[in-house]
Amino acid sequence: MERRHFILSGLALGSLPAARSAVAHETSDPVDSPDLMDPHVVQMAPPYPAPGEVHVLPGPFRLYWTLPEGRALVYPVRIGRGDLYEAGEFYVGAKKEWPSWTPTPGMIEREPEKYARHADEGMPGGPGNPLGARALYLFTEERGDTFLRIHGTDDPSTIGRAVSNGCAGLINAHMIDLYDRVPMNARVVLHPKAPDGGFAWNG
Repeated sequence: MERRHFILSGLALGSLPAARSAVAHETSDPVDSPDLMDPHVVQMAPPYPAPGEVHVLPGPFRLYWTLPEGRALVYPVRIGRGDLYEAGEFYVGAKKEWPSWTPTPGMIEREPEKYARHADEGMPGGPGNPLGARALYLFTEERGDTFLRIHGTDDPSTIGRAVSNGCAGLINAHMIDLYDRVPMNARVVLHPKAPDGGFAWNG
């Protein structure tokens, strides 16, 4: 994989309060850079987040898997639409390959014509399942399973858009790659949307 270098200013990733904006500045020659729809490595400006964490930025529709020495592997994602996007700090409480899927009560209430038929038995895992090839289940100490997921999708046209019922989604090939890297109990931060519709790092 070729390396694409970015400088991310204001990249301090501590507790959720006191958000501030960050701007990515490209420093590599674009002729030698991979397609931004492909996972690529970036170099971050200090202070660095700890390695082994997942950070989702809603504005640029990017998911960062943090690496040692201030680097990160970046994937393009989709996010939750409107107020269904929930910023916060979570941990990976479960991992599943080709997971089964059952709509949440909120999904059924919002769109019964689409989801009510799956309320009882759900949908078995496999191609065409809304959770795709792999899923990371997001938990908190207070709530347990939040019903938020980072999962695969077989619909690449949704990447880079706010279209889901709250979960972050990657194309299946990228999700399989991420799934193999992220261990149980890894820290996950869904960063808040900035007031201007952009994104905010927290520090």
